[in-house]
Amino acid sequence: MRANQIPTEEITREPAAFADRVTADGRFDRTAEPGRFRLVINRACPWAHRVVIARRLMGLEEAVSLAVTDPRQEIIDGDPHWVFTEETGSPGDRDPVLGIHALREAYLARDPGYTGGVSVPGLVDTADGHLVSNDYDRLSLDMATEWGGLTRDGAPDLYPAALRDEIESLGREIYRDLNNGVYRAGFAPDQKRYDRAVAGVFRRLDALEERLATRRYLVGDAVTIADIRLFTTLVRFDAVYHGHFKCNVRKLSEYPALWAYARDLFQTPGFGDTTHFDHIRVHYYYVHTAINPTRVIAVGPDPRLWLTAHGREELGGAPFGAGTAPGPVPEDERVPAPA
Repeated sequence: MRANQIPTEEITREPAAFADRVTADGRFDRTAEPGRFRLVINRACPWAHRVVIARRLMGLEEAVSLAVTDPRQEIIDGDPHWVFTEETGSPGDRDPVLGIHALREAYLARDPGYTGGVSVPGLVDTADGHLVSNDYDRLSLDMATEWGGLTRDGAPDLYPAALRDEIESLGREIYRDLNNGVYRAGFAPDQKRYDRAVAGVFRRLDALEERLATRRYLVGDAVTIADIRLFTTLVRFDAVYHGHFKCNVRKLSEYPALWAYARDLFQTPGFGDTTHFDHIRVHYYYVHTAINPTRVIAVGPDPRLWLTAHGREELGGAPFGAGTAPGPVPEDERVPAPA
């Protein structure tokens, strides 16, 4: 299914087309080297946002450069594609490092016969312009655990060995019902499948509200990959999933614990400072012409609400555990502050 096509069947996620792994020891034939790889993203995409947060928390900004595509995809050969434009900072509508206009060029450099979908994030080898991986989950996990000496001093342990089973068990439920559930609702081909999907969304939100009423973070007493996976859906919920995807039983802001939890994360370095609400709204409302054919872009809600007090400190815990907060966002990666 493509965003510009009217849904005729329930949305399904294709496995990552390319999933090479990059590690400090090079045991999968690709070695983490400073400056070797470029991460292509769009700030609207929740899956790409996960990797951006992990990269920032681990202090990999200098090791892995960042390329940001336009939130308005371009139709190429009938399909919407992630492209670089002057409007979003790419001179001559090309990425200044990779020299490409559309991310699909990196896919085709890797496999000239490739005919599948093109998604962000995409990790690209700057040496040959080939796509290395579009596996968002593996990319975030490997940046959190496998980039060795390239991470910053004080980087947090985002994937503690003792908590991994719980992180993954909970993650599967949240992915099924919420992360992917909002898409199953938004692109439902009929009433029955919409009803089933939206029921799952709010069943999961209700369960998370109960869980987070007594604990600051999802698993353990510090931020983990589990929180990153949940945050990138929550931060988009009221802006696009509630209205655009018809997940409108309740707003996130109507869940006391969940809303406070989301604000706590937003105000933590690495989360809110990588969130670009304009790109989120523009992409969803402009690109998804199958469900918003007028391309009218909603203006709300007020992003300044994300900066209000949350009171979650009373629950204990520390966002970075025994680690420290990351430094300032690189100047060329800053997003607009809520205003």
